[in-house]
Amino acid sequence: MTSQPATPATGDRRRDADRTRAEILEVAMREFARHGYAGARVDEIAALMRTTKRMIYYYFGGKEQLYVTVLEKAYAEVRAVERTLDVEHLAPIEAIRTLAELTFDHHDAHPEFIRLVSIENIHRAEHIRKSEALAKLGAPVLDIISRILDAGRAGGDFVAEADAIDVHMMISSFCFFRVSNQHTFGALFGRDLTAPEHRARHRKMIGEMVVAYLTGAGDPA
Repeated sequence: MTSQPATPATGDRRRDADRTRAEILEVAMREFARHGYAGARVDEIAALMRTTKRMIYYYFGGKEQLYVTVLEKAYAEVRAVERTLDVEHLAPIEAIRTLAELTFDHHDAHPEFIRLVSIENIHRAEHIRKSEALAKLGAPVLDIISRILDAGRAGGDFVAEADAIDVHMMISSFCFFRVSNQHTFGALFGRDLTAPEHRARHRKMIGEMVVAYLTGAGDPA
């Protein structure tokens, strides 16, 4: 017997369920980013959603599963941005610069992602380690960077002995720090790293730093 296509009513229910699930994730992301895993309350998330705790458990199973799903969503959004890079049609120098700038833009626009990563580091990646989806999310960006590095070395543009993880760390650390440490840095040095007047300079800086390192522009040898 061949299966019948979903009736309009079934399709509507599915769309409503997907929308409800997405809305719960948006609220949960804000709450976990604001209060941490331990401090966030499913009751409060339910109240903000004007739904019930039981409904959230229906969709996600429990608080930890909800938190892991939030992390999966946050990291997937970063990886989606990285995959927009058209490596095949950009010269290696332009490609790595563009990747750095894309990372900068995403981190700048999504401070809740930075807070979630900081919180998960406090937990020693306890929850990330439980997610099969997250275990696979690192591979695409490393593949993109590896392809850029291979092309750059083959063409003689890149001379630094750095692998994809090194370059990913270099880009991420700069983009992450200016958001994660903005308050302590501001208190100590009197500068808001995320103030609009610094944005363009910092965006250019990370791109040029990576390019300079890979091309050996600052190497006295």
